[in-house]
Amino acid sequence: MDQHLCGDELSPNDIRRFLTRIAALVVDEVVQDGGAAGTTDDAATAIDTITALEELKAAAAGAQAVLTTRVADTIRHQRRDAGIPAARWNTGIATQIGLARRDSPHRGTTHLGLARALTTEMPHTLGQLRRGELSEWRATLLVRETACLTAEDRRLVDERLCADPATLTGHGDSAVVAAAARLAAELDAAAVVRRKARAAKNRRVTVRPAPEFMGHLGALLPMDRAVCVWATLRRDADTIVATGDADGRTRDQVMADLLVERTIGLAPTMSPPVAVQVVLSDQTLLGGSDIPAEVPGYGPIPAAAARQWISGAVDSDATVTLRKLYARPTDGHLTAVESVARCFPTGLARLIDLRDRTCRTPWCDAPIRHHDHIRPHEDGGPTTADNGLGLCAACNHAKQGDGWTTTRTENPDGTDVHTVEFRTPTGHTYRSTPPPQPLPMHHRKAG
Repeated sequence: MDQHLCGDELSPNDIRRFLTRIAALVVDEVVQDGGAAGTTDDAATAIDTITALEELKAAAAGAQAVLTTRVADTIRHQRRDAGIPAARWNTGIATQIGLARRDSPHRGTTHLGLARALTTEMPHTLGQLRRGELSEWRATLLVRETACLTAEDRRLVDERLCADPATLTGHGDSAVVAAAARLAAELDAAAVVRRKARAAKNRRVTVRPAPEFMGHLGALLPMDRAVCVWATLRRDADTIVATGDADGRTRDQVMADLLVERTIGLAPTMSPPVAVQVVLSDQTLLGGSDIPAEVPGYGPIPAAAARQWISGAVDSDATVTLRKLYARPTDGHLTAVESVARCFPTGLARLIDLRDRTCRTPWCDAPIRHHDHIRPHEDGGPTTADNGLGLCAACNHAKQGDGWTTTRTENPDGTDVHTVEFRTPTGHTYRSTPPPQPLPMHHRKAG
């Protein structure tokens, strides 16, 4: 059913039909080295089209902001009229926005906050966005830099910077941030000081995967501390390189090694005293198979790298534990773990962690923090792997909101994979399946 929002506004299908026209923009001839190039007019038209598409992206973001606020207000009013406690009016709204935009719930919260600020406190910024004169990212920067201000002061910054489109024309991201920060400090210096004090409370250390079996370790620190740590590592690395003790390592490599040594007290050649789980098939471990292994929280690693890693740990003083996971040989679906209540026992929770790896909400890849029942425990749902799924804290809390349901369903391709259907309060459905597990070589499909 193709419904219009109101009046002469485009329907979702109208927009999708327009997308097919956008997708038809193709290059007739690919210019190869030595081949015939297009004319100057062709290049100029392509540049104009690129600019027009950028304006279209911004206008679409502006429309999304308006519709996001409309969705949030509608759901809140419905819940208020239904007599639901005010503390639950906002539950799950950001998650719905994230799913609609094929984004994580965390990003959904960001989209919702941006939409609320633009539509209620920054009309000039929203106007430029909807006309394609300001990108969504620049609008986000303006909202971020004025978040500490009162609504009245925020509107003043909005008027000074965005009432005239020429004010920010030609400015880069840093210049936009500086202009907004300068006005914020001018209008309410105390609020800016309080914001900086609150920021220090958010200091943390994070890790995320990087290509080639590497990882990014990041620390969010007060500026003086961050610079001091970096400068100390650089100074000591320069000393090691200058004295010839670097053993062929570059300064950057020495700095990274010093960080490891000073954090865990071990030289980089020694095994770290932290448990790292590796999921691999028997053929990968013992039969020389090339099927990649999986490191929960990181992703796939080459089979040879996994074998080398395990072999090195066995030959060192590290403790190595082999735990059997039981899986269907046809698809690798995990069914049990060697080691079955409303709370998931440790062994069962470990199985769900290894099977799901990250939060099972579509487009959310946050770490698993909760083990939840697909069919609620209070409705007779069993505490089993088949009825369990891993969720981050935000998604689990959203799932408890009014109108949310999860159902264990059959996989569309007929395989018995652990498929979960999420249904939102607006009736939209989204399916989630766990990532594939390593399979023994003789169970892989040919071709």
